[in-house]
Amino acid sequence: MSVLVVGMSHRSAPVKVLEQVSMDDAVRDETAMALVDQPSLSEAMIVSTCNRVEVYAVTNSFHSGVNEVVEVLHKRSGVDIDTLRDHLYVRYADAAAEHMLAVTSGLDSMVVGEQQIIGQVRTAYQRAGEIGTVGQALHALTQVALHTGKRVHSETDIDDAGASMVSLATSRALQLMGLPETEKPLEGKRALVLGAGVMSSLAASHLGRLGISELVFANRTRSRAEVLAERSRDLGIESHAVDFAERASAIEHVDLVVSATGADVFTIEPHHIPRTGMPLMLVDLSMPRDIEDEVAAIPGVQLVNIERLHEERDTNPNSVQKEARAIVDAELQDYISEQRVRNVVPAVAALRRHANDIVTVELERLLTRTPTMGDEERVEVERAVRRVVDKLLHQPTVRVKALAVTSGSVSYETALQELFGLEPTRSAHVDAKDLPKDNIPKSATTVNETQGEK
Repeated sequence: MSVLVVGMSHRSAPVKVLEQVSMDDAVRDETAMALVDQPSLSEAMIVSTCNRVEVYAVTNSFHSGVNEVVEVLHKRSGVDIDTLRDHLYVRYADAAAEHMLAVTSGLDSMVVGEQQIIGQVRTAYQRAGEIGTVGQALHALTQVALHTGKRVHSETDIDDAGASMVSLATSRALQLMGLPETEKPLEGKRALVLGAGVMSSLAASHLGRLGISELVFANRTRSRAEVLAERSRDLGIESHAVDFAERASAIEHVDLVVSATGADVFTIEPHHIPRTGMPLMLVDLSMPRDIEDEVAAIPGVQLVNIERLHEERDTNPNSVQKEARAIVDAELQDYISEQRVRNVVPAVAALRRHANDIVTVELERLLTRTPTMGDEERVEVERAVRRVVDKLLHQPTVRVKALAVTSGSVSYETALQELFGLEPTRSAHVDAKDLPKDNIPKSATTVNETQGEK
């Protein structure tokens, strides 16, 4: 049984495909339960964020596991198999573990070092535990990944080197607005924040730090918008809430709009822009998108969204990233070593039981052939025989555990195959499109479902 990752992220897929595959909480739970119902999959958890959808599973067969995950994703999203193959990546065994540790540490994020992903991985794990789709293997790996992420953020300056999605989007918006690089560039400006979730709250806090003079909140449940407005007032920012249906009227009086609702429909379309020619900056933090692209064609309107941020991301590693990578590599090696030792322990125990059974049988045979032997002599003979067997097995036992820690050598594989009859697990790091096509089933039907997840 090995860990398998089948995923899609901002690095492998365009935003439109990511939107189709992304999942809200209900769909994520349904999909995880559908995965563990597959013949070769025994555990599953799903991380679905603005920038990635990843299935972490435990499988007894690499190819069957990949096939089953892709088929479930196809049925749940309606995306055809060929499109999935073009944009999915696959990680297996050691490569899967390395991927989870890197993701949780923020090294695979659009903005390297962003902190939200560690919470998103924790939430995905907790939810999988609640619905019963995570077991011992994913538990062990996730705990190591979360520990690694904490180490990276506490032992390096990656928090300073990397910004959150909110700060990255806001920084790009400020550039497009032509605002000076001052401590309070938004002083004298007003902003409308759509949504009342985590991203909206983060956006409001960030705008406050940038000196925004007034915040207007709108959410389908107005009471939640009122809560955010009250929090902002407590921070000294003039704030109030409006009904979601009044957002077009509110847009007319602000300089900046941030939308982070994760809705299944657009929150801002061209007809929501009640003015033309006047400067208006729109920032879309949602996946699927909240703001229709066509609004950017309106004179004076500029749009920053996740897709544009994908195109502008900086992928050049710096010294902080190298420090973080060193932590990931060290934690990964410890995890791999521990897992491999754990894998050989049952075989070692089986060998020792087998030796003990042989000793017991031979001692009984000796007793039947030497009826005149006294009790003290019998005890001494048994002790001597068992000491000999223990000494003979001690060195191979220590050696095979040491070889397990430094796996990959021919001697390790030979030891497992010859001594214990085990086939060592191999690591895989490939894209789904590079797998033999015969191994991923074609399906003539698509499910007409769309899901959205913020």
